[in-house]
Amino acid sequence: MPIKGLDHVNLRAARPLLKTLRDFYVEVIGLREGERHLPSHGYWLYAEDKAILHLSAERPDEPRPADVCNTFDHVAFACSELTEFIARLQRLNIEYRLAEPTADGHRQIFLTDPAGNGVELNFPPEHRDRLYP
Repeated sequence: MPIKGLDHVNLRAARPLLKTLRDFYVEVIGLREGERHLPSHGYWLYAEDKAILHLSAERPDEPRPADVCNTFDHVAFACSELTEFIARLQRLNIEYRLAEPTADGHRQIFLTDPAGNGVELNFPPEHRDRLYP
């Protein structure tokens, strides 16, 4: 039974932070909020027709272990339209770092979401342009 790929990422937080995260991933990253098939509070954010980011509200009585080693570093999204993305980040005053091109010509933008999670945006070589060669 081989793994076919990654289905989704889930971020769990208190409701006020959850709404902030939803707004960030919709307004800044460009995902869209869509149908969610669970009775608990949260959001499913879609890229095209796939819910790839789930945002789940923690319950008030939910135990959240404080002594767990957190190894999560970032989530990466496949993107297009590098120049437009950079313009959006600048317009929204979002801090980011544009990495040097990878050996195969991909461009990457690195930023942080409002909860401190790393976000990587990947652009294939065909999206290079004169401003960001």
